[in-house]
Amino acid sequence: MSGKNQRLPLSRRNLLKLGAGAIGTGALTVGLGCSNKNEAVSEPTKGAVSEAPKGAASPIAINPNEMTPDQILQKLMEGNQRFVANKRTSPNQDMARLTEVAKGQNPFAAILGCADSRVPSEIVFDQGLGDLFVCRVAGNIATPEEIGSLEFGTLVLGAKVIMVIGHEKCGAVDATIKGAQVPGQIASLLEAIKPAADKSKGQSGDPLENATKANVLYQAEKLKASPVISQLINEGKLKVVGGYYDLDTGTITVVS
Repeated sequence: MSGKNQRLPLSRRNLLKLGAGAIGTGALTVGLGCSNKNEAVSEPTKGAVSEAPKGAASPIAINPNEMTPDQILQKLMEGNQRFVANKRTSPNQDMARLTEVAKGQNPFAAILGCADSRVPSEIVFDQGLGDLFVCRVAGNIATPEEIGSLEFGTLVLGAKVIMVIGHEKCGAVDATIKGAQVPGQIASLLEAIKPAADKSKGQSGDPLENATKANVLYQAEKLKASPVISQLINEGKLKVVGGYYDLDTGTITVVS
């Protein structure tokens, strides 16, 4: 979130008309005083329409502000395809973009990912500064704090997709299915994963992969239970999806 102590424009505050489940959200938004997409430049964001290298999939030539959630998801997956093919365009990673987003942020997608150092969202989706609103925690679990952050990233900042991303050989999920005895607060992570791991028992295939994908879907459902997020979904402004990252290839596949 932007550190600028600015108030949201009145026009943006008028959008914060949620139902009873989201009472007080408008006051919270103004109190946080964070920059949002209405403060962004009106012209298409620099790098949003990048010229793909020869042989790579061409990015959608539309300003992300004008895209639907389905188009945003396609934009993410095309970025991952460029990463896998070693044909990244590395958009929005220069000093001009740094200066631009210092004035306000307008991420087009949000990620709930694992804290694993091998899964950096901006790199694996071939995106840049200000493009993704990323929350990372071991086991990609939807804690109250993560849910609140993603409510902010979607309702206030305007991200149109939340992707919950699990990954191959996740240590947190592996420890959960093995019933590992762990010290300190690590146990709280395993407790948050356990319902999904239990649900995956008895499925054919690799137990760890099954549990990891089940955990992705379980955490996505927790996000959808948020009154803020569910209303955005119902209004067609947001899509929540799951993803699975292959450490060996760099490929992200949609989990359903």
